[in-house]
Amino acid sequence: MKKILILGATSAIAESCAKIWARKGASLFLVGRNEEKLNKLNSDLKLNGSKEIFSYLMNLNTIEEHKKMLDIAQNKLGDLNIILIAYGNLPNQENCEEDVSSTLDEIKTNAISTIALLTEISKRLSKKKSGTIAVITSVAGDRGRASNYVYGSAKAMVSTFLSGLRQRLDKSNISVVDIKPGFIDTPMTKNYKKNFLWSSPEKISPKIVKAIDNGESEIYVPSFWKIIMLVIKYIPGFIYKKIRL
Repeated sequence: MKKILILGATSAIAESCAKIWARKGASLFLVGRNEEKLNKLNSDLKLNGSKEIFSYLMNLNTIEEHKKMLDIAQNKLGDLNIILIAYGNLPNQENCEEDVSSTLDEIKTNAISTIALLTEISKRLSKKKSGTIAVITSVAGDRGRASNYVYGSAKAMVSTFLSGLRQRLDKSNISVVDIKPGFIDTPMTKNYKKNFLWSSPEKISPKIVKAIDNGESEIYVPSFWKIIMLVIKYIPGFIYKKIRL
């Protein structure tokens, strides 16, 4: 039976993945900062078939509380096979351009707190020499755009960290999976106009779960985003700076 820790469990993508794992009978430890949403998810997952679910209320930006939370998760589950980090925030780019504290707060949420968790988690998994660490980053981290470069730079930081972590942990039989969603219709993106490039958590979650099960290094979801970002990354700088994306 898989024993899975989900950090940011009430995010739309994490919820959809959790339901798949619940139907497979996994034991789940859910961490989130919204008590009402966490309780509802707990009830939904029991209906989906999960026999063992634990919930933990926490703001994951509180870095000094990470160790305590991980200790409790390990004590409850007895072991950790999979850790999915799935939280984040889509900042107001214009506010960040005007206010340094807003920029730093968003980078803490989207990068620094995640890197702190990865450091503590990797120490624990290294001791038992097995497990999978998966993090939801973003295609926005592949190249900075004027409209969201604070968010993109934070995700790029995490992806670079994961690349080095993957190389280090390979000898310990630990998989590190970088999950890069494109445009996904979630509460975080509710104010964006939608078009054919947009997908849903329900459509991409089976691919995410499969990638985690297979221990893949990096996936783009939907997969066509890999081609889109490859093109964007290779647009010459003197042209790219004139484009409005």
